Amino acid sequence: MNMERDGFFTEEDSVQVVTGRNRGAKDERLREVMEVITRKLHEAVKEIEPTQDEWMAAIQFLTATGHMCNDWRQEFILLSDVLGVSMLVDAINHRKGGEVGASESTVLGPFFVEGAPELPMGSDICKDGKGEPMFVHGRILNAEGNPVAGARIDVWQANDEGFYDVQQKGIQPDFNLRGVFRTGPDGRYWFKGVKPKFYPIPDDGPVGKLLGALGRHPYRPAHLHYMIEAPGFDTLVTHIFDPADPYIGSDAVFGVKESLLAEFRPVDDPSAMEASGFAGPFLDVEFDFVLSRPGHRDGATESTGALE
Repeated sequence: MNMERDGFFTEEDSVQVVTGRNRGAKDERLREVMEVITRKLHEAVKEIEPTQDEWMAAIQFLTATGHMCNDWRQEFILLSDVLGVSMLVDAINHRKGGEVGASESTVLGPFFVEGAPELPMGSDICKDGKGEPMFVHGRILNAEGNPVAGARIDVWQANDEGFYDVQQKGIQPDFNLRGVFRTGPDGRYWFKGVKPKFYPIPDDGPVGKLLGALGRHPYRPAHLHYMIEAPGFDTLVTHIFDPADPYIGSDAVFGVKESLLAEFRPVDDPSAMEASGFAGPFLDVEFDFVLSRPGHRDGATESTGALE
């Protein structure tokens, strides 16, 4: 029998021996990825020199992480988030090329829901009337500063207690604080909501225990989610953040970018309240988004699978 040999496994030759066995991979990209992962993993093990008990603890941690996954919670993505990997993948996949000034992306989050209702422009997405009223408005533009007509804007947010509707079935109405809007020829959008609150990422599992062991908190600063789509442009998945939030500089999943900080401006002028359709004081949040055209990014295929 004629069999190729890659040599015997030793500490010194571990990478070469393992990657050599993968030379017959049917997918070249898979072979390339596994070569890098194997090399980096073996480098880490050789530098750390774990004991057998430490190695088993790592295996048990990964096993527990898998056990926490279900239809609405992906603990492995949560792990990716708190290690900064999700945001790094997002950054690589959304490098801006020729479209100077295009809005930056950030993580999608686990609480996006398909099928949110399409609403008339200016509608109130808060169905239960709870929270501090907020008027959100701005423009959808191209890189030249021209309005983008027909842009589909999917927005969603947590409530004033830091919960999304899907986390409080039977407490919040279905599709509370969610809505879809479409821009007209002027590219403008506007809607009513309530001021969101900071909240912890799910921290009752192994990832939460890891954060605690590392001396880190599990909180995300207050934000609004956007997914903006328009013909001829890349889909933009992003947030806008409250710069006054206590966790703005220490987001547990590293999702904050300086360009995504918005001003939440208190308004108590009676004429402004009447013009905006509020019976009392409210917060005014103005934010424009600039879409990028396909072919102007230097990164790989777009991905929006990260948690929170």
